[in-house]
Amino acid sequence: MLQTALNFQGTNPIDILENIFGQKSFDLERRGANEIVVELKGKWDNMLLFFAWEERLKCLHMSCFVNIENKTCDKSRIFELLALVNENLWLGHFSYWTAHDLPIFKHSVIADVADADFESKLSQMVEIAVNECEQLYPVFVAVLVQNMDPKQVLFAASNVLQ
Repeated sequence: MLQTALNFQGTNPIDILENIFGQKSFDLERRGANEIVVELKGKWDNMLLFFAWEERLKCLHMSCFVNIENKTCDKSRIFELLALVNENLWLGHFSYWTAHDLPIFKHSVIADVADADFESKLSQMVEIAVNECEQLYPVFVAVLVQNMDPKQVLFAASNVLQ
C-alpha cells in the first residue's frame, strides 16, 4: 500500500508519510510538524489514520478511527468487546474515544528513519491497522449500533475472523 521507491532522507517520519500518501493522491491534512491525518477508503466506510511523531522518544504513534457511531448507552458492552478483541491481537490494540464515541485501533513504534526498511515497516503498520479495523467492523456495528452481546457476536464471527 505504501511501498514506494523514494529515498527520502528526512529525520521526521511525518515528512515521509506526507510524501508517500501525497504521491498516491490520498486526502491528507498536515497538522503541524509532528502530526498528519490521512483518509483512506475502506471496505465498509472511510477510515482516518492519525500519525504523531514524538521526537524525544523517537516514537511514531498511529491511530485508525473506525467510523461507527455508538447508538447504545451501555458503555460496559463496548469495553467488554474491546477487552475480548484485544486478547487476540499481537500488535496494537483497540481503544475507545469516549469524547466522540468511536472505536480506535492504536499502535506505536520506535522509529528509525535511517533504517533501510523503514518505509516497508510503515506500510506493514498501516496494513495491520486497516485489516484489523475492516475485519472487526461488522462486530463493532453489532455491538455499538445493534446493542448485541459482545461474547455472542464474537462467537458468531469466530469462524469468519479465523
